[in-house]
Amino acid sequence: MTRHDPSLTPLAELRANVSVPFERARAMPKSVYTSPEFAALEETHIFAREWLCAGRAEALPNPGDYLTMEIGGEPIIILRDREGALRGLSNVCRHRMSTLLEGRGNVRSIVCPYHAWTYNLDGSLRGAPAMSLNEGFCKEDVKLPKVRVENWLGWIMVTLNPDAPSPREALADVEKLVGYLDMGSYVEAFREEFHWDTNWKVLAENFMESYHLPVCHEGTIGGTVDLMKMTCPEGFASFNYHYIMKNDSLPLTLAHPSNTTLEGDQRRITWLLSIYPALLITLTPGYFWYLSLTPDGPGKVKVLFGGGLAADWAADPEAASHFAALKALLDDVNAEDKGCVERVYRGLCAELSEPGALSHLERPNFEFAQYIASKMPA
Repeated sequence: MTRHDPSLTPLAELRANVSVPFERARAMPKSVYTSPEFAALEETHIFAREWLCAGRAEALPNPGDYLTMEIGGEPIIILRDREGALRGLSNVCRHRMSTLLEGRGNVRSIVCPYHAWTYNLDGSLRGAPAMSLNEGFCKEDVKLPKVRVENWLGWIMVTLNPDAPSPREALADVEKLVGYLDMGSYVEAFREEFHWDTNWKVLAENFMESYHLPVCHEGTIGGTVDLMKMTCPEGFASFNYHYIMKNDSLPLTLAHPSNTTLEGDQRRITWLLSIYPALLITLTPGYFWYLSLTPDGPGKVKVLFGGGLAADWAADPEAASHFAALKALLDDVNAEDKGCVERVYRGLCAELSEPGALSHLERPNFEFAQYIASKMPA
């Protein structure tokens, strides 16, 4: 089935789409990108249930450092408590339900901007002005609800689901695959946020396939890859991946000359890891960058964008210039990707468009579609 069938719901269209063998696979139906109803299903059954990434743990180095995010419409605070542990808390006051903190920063306590109810960094209530005459009020009973947070290989992982298996368990195969690169030791150099006018899945799929690199990225990294040397193996239940053997045209892609740990192809393989649902990591022996995606309705996506260098490149005396060179390159790559994915979404909304057959280089896209279908209600 290639054309939209108005008798089917977007979910039914998606299930029909993924029911065929990969060798006959087509791109996902347009309705799963453009339907507000399908976007609501994703919020409920994927983003409110799965592990999401709030960035790198080193973004919160000191007690009181915090950042904020939303998960399925739920405002969340991620902070470093006084003992140095990562904590997740509801970002809503237990009094009249104002949101508490915005953006990023450092606090000694969490003070509500509405009535100055004040919480300790563990979420317990420290003080509440003018509440002594309310006989039913007990300060010790008031706490910000906790949210699960774990440090997984240097990544801050967050979920609203109390029953979700830990990332270390669910993503054990990631460690088996790329553990030799020691992601936890990489040094973040930048962290930014922006909005793009596309569906979150379009951007995720763009990352998952390198089929577009020679054309979309002709002005930047397109020349570092050979389509016939790309490998797209079968993925896993919790992530898909592919890898590229890089040539010598971009030294930062390769292991540092002083590195004696990595051998042979390990020194030049670039891994592209798509951790479901929305953490996308490019990991090379020299640097990493990532995108963490949050849907904003069908046609917009909030993007957390960060990256940095492997520890030995970061320790190089020329580290500052390496960081600058990497960031300039990635900014150019991002500009190219923005144009590509926004054009795709405009095409998805066109009446005459329809999904086409997938290349063997787009196996991860098909597996992503299978993942999304598997998380939806029966």
